[in-house]
Amino acid sequence: MIPTVEDLKSDVLIHKHGDIFNLPGLTNFIGCVQVDFDITGIRSLNFPPFGCSDIITAGLFINDVYFPATGTKIKYTWFADKIERETEYEGLKLRSITILPMGKMACAVRLSVQNISGVEKDVEFKYGLAGSVTKAVKTWNEPLPPCETDNKIEFDETNNFLIYSAKNSNAFQVQGISVKGKLTRNGIKANMHLSPGETKIIDYVEVVGDSLEVVLSDYKKIISNVEGEIQHCRDEWNEEIKAAFTPGNSRFSGSMPSLETTDKEIAKLYYMGVLGVIYFKRDNPYSVLGRTYDTLLPKYWQSVTFIWDYALSSLTHALLDPAVMKKYLEHWMSLDMHKHFGSEYLTGGPVGPWYSVNDFAITDISKNYLRWNGDFKWLDKIIPVNNKNEQVFELLLKHAKNWKNYKSPNGLADYGGINNLLECVSTYIHEVASLNAANIFNLRTAAEFCELTGRNDLINDLLTEADGIVKQLNKLYVDGKGYWNARFPDGSLVEVRHCYDFFTILNYIPDDLTTKQKIEMVDFFKKQLQSPTWMRALSPGDDNSMFSVRPDHQWNGAYPAWPAQAVTALFKSGNVELALEWLKGLSKSVNQGPLGQAHFVESAIDPESGGARKAHADMPYYTDWTVSSSGSWTNIVIECIFGINATLNKGINAKPQFGSFDAKAELKNISYQGNLYHANAEGLKKA
Repeated sequence: MIPTVEDLKSDVLIHKHGDIFNLPGLTNFIGCVQVDFDITGIRSLNFPPFGCSDIITAGLFINDVYFPATGTKIKYTWFADKIERETEYEGLKLRSITILPMGKMACAVRLSVQNISGVEKDVEFKYGLAGSVTKAVKTWNEPLPPCETDNKIEFDETNNFLIYSAKNSNAFQVQGISVKGKLTRNGIKANMHLSPGETKIIDYVEVVGDSLEVVLSDYKKIISNVEGEIQHCRDEWNEEIKAAFTPGNSRFSGSMPSLETTDKEIAKLYYMGVLGVIYFKRDNPYSVLGRTYDTLLPKYWQSVTFIWDYALSSLTHALLDPAVMKKYLEHWMSLDMHKHFGSEYLTGGPVGPWYSVNDFAITDISKNYLRWNGDFKWLDKIIPVNNKNEQVFELLLKHAKNWKNYKSPNGLADYGGINNLLECVSTYIHEVASLNAANIFNLRTAAEFCELTGRNDLINDLLTEADGIVKQLNKLYVDGKGYWNARFPDGSLVEVRHCYDFFTILNYIPDDLTTKQKIEMVDFFKKQLQSPTWMRALSPGDDNSMFSVRPDHQWNGAYPAWPAQAVTALFKSGNVELALEWLKGLSKSVNQGPLGQAHFVESAIDPESGGARKAHADMPYYTDWTVSSSGSWTNIVIECIFGINATLNKGINAKPQFGSFDAKAELKNISYQGNLYHANAEGLKKA
């Protein structure tokens, strides 16, 4: 079954200003918007290079009162194509639909106002408007997008809109409503008479761009047909989702397998994982890289791709859009990814400080690209790097061996300080177990690449080097406890009870662990990290719990890829039923739309409609509404439950681990190196 936007909608989430609620967002593959604690208000409308930052506009005033100030609760329902908001206030039933028209740098909000008071009503509405547009064709290297807050303002009384012009760049922003009103520098006022039971419509439209003629033309087209734009968004999003699961489609360079099952919980986790990647696709006309995939939405780091997050969803990217994956790999290898965490598409340049995970991420992404697509000639390709030409294979070999540049006298890599690693766990620094285990994976993967390219003379040294790290890595294990130490430059061992060690080691070097270690690690996970519908990234018993309340990597919640990685670790350690039972609980946490950059564990913040609540975007939590690593959840279905093993050069096979999962489930159209396969509880067969 290929889902529709209706199948993947959120629950109805009821909130008012002041609640811990991460407001939902939308994309149209060019830019993003976020709704506000208001029935019409929007914020974070950005279409790079056109930035409006996180400025709020279209705020609704009713009878001279700003709506959030009333304390009225609003029902929010997110769909991929729109956000619905609904409430009742002073005898009025208010319902809005917010969309980003496809192919336009624009937003539209349709407000329906119904008189349910039983008497005649005269109501004064005001749309509070704020202009902040800028055009910034440069690296957006700050979390919030740029803006200009001193736009020139002009009134167009005839067409009932305001024109905002940037003073320091070539950018325009037009905002208006469909109901005739009085224009001021702060918005548009309009009066409305409603008979009992009567409903009237007000449409709000905002358009940005660098040609006033085009902006005005788009504005007039949209505001004259908002109903048509709403339907067009619905149709386009349904086609987009359908294409993602259709081999040979015209929208992606690949496709995802479709899951047919009566298990609605696991199906929703799988399909939301795919949608959570599609939602970051950017076909922005100003991109110097062509199609890209952003990492966060809708508030932070627009136009930026973090390598780490992309890697966590790399199985999904390898199947869905491998052409973009290949392009990204070449681009990242041509930059110095030992100084930055990612790249952005307006200039193609690097962004941010170095993340220690980058060598591991590049290796993992490359292996997923090669094993699923079989493009082994790519290893011989020559690409420009720092004014010289280098072979892809040699570059990947450098990434695998780069750990030696950080090698300490203890024989492990020292990955430096907090900003190179998890940012909010001050003891997870220097010689950490996870990334040293990753170095073992990197070296063994490089050995496989050597086999593909005929460089067999290098294989033994790479494997010997990997085995040497295994011996040193085990010195970090806390025997009998199930977790690992970090080692500091002075030689001291510091216990760090973090999930990243748990699943990275179990998922990437499981055969190097003893049975005793696996049992202890899973026991630690169950007792100190797992919760019914989510997990903690850090044990609440860890000494570093007091350091931060950022919930992506601390005691009060977890980044969304961490539960997915943990489920995989449970499968790899033979705990199939434990994993399947937990998946039922985890499925409740996709009730708020695509998974957030972090969700709170239930004991820290009360659940949201039965699932782990998305963390807030503002300080001190500082996490966005959604993140591209949602794609990590597809691995659970493809490689864990259906047991698909896509090797580099030894074919594809399957060892299903269905346990109590739907025995009749099928995974159809699995694309592997040019052929399609179907899988079920019995195994794998060609389509």
